[in-house]
Amino acid sequence: MSAKRLDPLRRRAEKREDELAQELARRVQAHEQQSRRLDDLERFRSEYAEPPAPGAALTPGLLQNRAAFLAKIDEAVGVQKKHLAGSEEALAIERTRLLLASRDRLVLDKLAASYQSAERRLQEQREQRVLDDLGARQH
Repeated sequence: MSAKRLDPLRRRAEKREDELAQELARRVQAHEQQSRRLDDLERFRSEYAEPPAPGAALTPGLLQNRAAFLAKIDEAVGVQKKHLAGSEEALAIERTRLLLASRDRLVLDKLAASYQSAERRLQEQREQRVLDDLGARQH
């Protein structure tokens, strides 16, 4: 087998690796966005959870509404944490896929280099035989 016959496989492996790298970049962006959303929610919750200003008139209804709103924010934080965990899993999967694609490409590159080296040695042997035959004829 010649090294040139591996070129289509190598190109396909490089293309796949590039595509996976782009997908990983998209996943990283999505993960960062999920993380920012969680940070925003947690910051909003902490700001809203602060006690009201002294002297503010609080009725039992307002306190009940406040508690219900805090519960909704806590629920949103929990949901966002689940989204973030899912994003982390997807990120880990994409990293693994990219790592495997990189390894496959490297294997093909090494195989092609090995074939090229073997072809070069074979060509050198042929040239040496021709030189030996010429030398023997002149002698």
